[in-house]
Amino acid sequence: MREAVVDLSAIEHNIRALRELTGTRELIAVVKADGYGHGAAEVARAALAGGATRLGVADIREAVALRAAGVEAPVIAWLHAPDETFADAVAHDIQLGISSLEQLHAAAAAGPVTVHLKLETGLGRNGLAPQDWAAVFAEAARLERDGRIRVDGVFSHLSNTSLDDDRVQLRRFEVGVAAASAAGLRPTVRHLAATAAAIDLPEARFDAVRIGIGMYGLSPFEDRTSADLGLRPAMTLRARVAAVRRVPGGHGVSYGYAHRTNGDTTLALVPLGYGDGVPRQASGSGPVVIGGERFHVAGRIAMDQFVVDVGDHPVSVGDEVVLFGDPATGVPSAEDWAAAAGTINYEIVTSIGRRVARVFGRASGSESK
Repeated sequence: MREAVVDLSAIEHNIRALRELTGTRELIAVVKADGYGHGAAEVARAALAGGATRLGVADIREAVALRAAGVEAPVIAWLHAPDETFADAVAHDIQLGISSLEQLHAAAAAGPVTVHLKLETGLGRNGLAPQDWAAVFAEAARLERDGRIRVDGVFSHLSNTSLDDDRVQLRRFEVGVAAASAAGLRPTVRHLAATAAAIDLPEARFDAVRIGIGMYGLSPFEDRTSADLGLRPAMTLRARVAAVRRVPGGHGVSYGYAHRTNGDTTLALVPLGYGDGVPRQASGSGPVVIGGERFHVAGRIAMDQFVVDVGDHPVSVGDEVVLFGDPATGVPSAEDWAAAAGTINYEIVTSIGRRVARVFGRASGSESK
C-alpha cells in the first residue's frame, strides 16, 4: 500500500558531484537517523561506491548497526550518553567524537580507540569549550603517547546562519586547530563544513567535508533547488489509492470537516498518515500526483490515511499516488511538503516511519526491498 523508493544511483551521483565540487581529500557521508530515513546501510554502501571515505552517525548504536549489516568503512559517532563506557565502540572499531574531558577519559579507559576532538566554536551545542582546549589537548597528547587513544581528527559544526557568522566560527576553529598542534597533536582530518558550507564556503572544507542532506539530493538552501545544485532527490514516497467514493456537494471530509465538497465530486483515500510521518500540519495543502494530475490533501490528515478531492478526474482503486520525489519527473518535492507543513525538507524525509517499506533501486528501474 505504501512505500518509499530510494534510488541508490542518485546517492552515488550526489556524492560524486559534491566530491568533485569540494575537492577534499576525504568525504564523510552522514547516515544518522537511518540515513535520513532512506535506510542507513544501503545508503552507506551507495555513498562509499560514490567516493565517500568515511561515514558519520550520531550515536554508537547506529554505528554498531552498520557493522552488523557488514559495513566495514571507518565510522564516526559523536553524540554519547552521560554514562557511556565506549566498550561497544572499541569492540566494533568505531571512531568517537569527543566533547569533554570526561568522555576522553572514558574512551581511553575502554581503548585503544580512535577519536576526533570536537570544538565548540559558537553553535552552543556539544564540543570542548575554548577555555578547556589547552587542558584537554594536553591530556589527549599524553593519552596518545601512552597508546590509549589516537587523535585522528578535530572538528566542529557551523550554524549556517550566514556566511559572516560561519566565518567567525571558522576563525575560532582555526585557533583551536593551532592550539591542538601546539600541544603536540597531529590530527589527519580536520572537518568543519557540512553540505551548506561545503558548497558555499570553500575555506571551510579543510581535509574533509561532512555531507548529509546533499547526499540525499535535497538542498540546504531556501533560494536554490536540488536541480540548481546538480543533485538528484533519492526518495520517492508513494502509495496506492485504497478506496474511491463519489459524494454530493456539501459532503464533509475527514475529522472536523475542515473540508466540505463544493459540488458532486470524487474522493480518493490514500493509506498514508501522520503515523507514517506524513505531517498533519500539511492538512488541506499537501500536494500529490495521481494519474499525472496534481491535487492537494482535502481535510485533515489522519494517523493512517488522508483524502484527496479529485473532482471529476478518473481515479480507480490501486492507482499510484506520489507524495514527493524528484520534481524533474513532474511530481511534488520534499520541499513542497515542507512548505505545506511549515518545516524543512530534512524533517520530511527523516520522519517517514518504519511502516513504510523501503524499496531500493536504481534509475534503470531494478528494485529490491
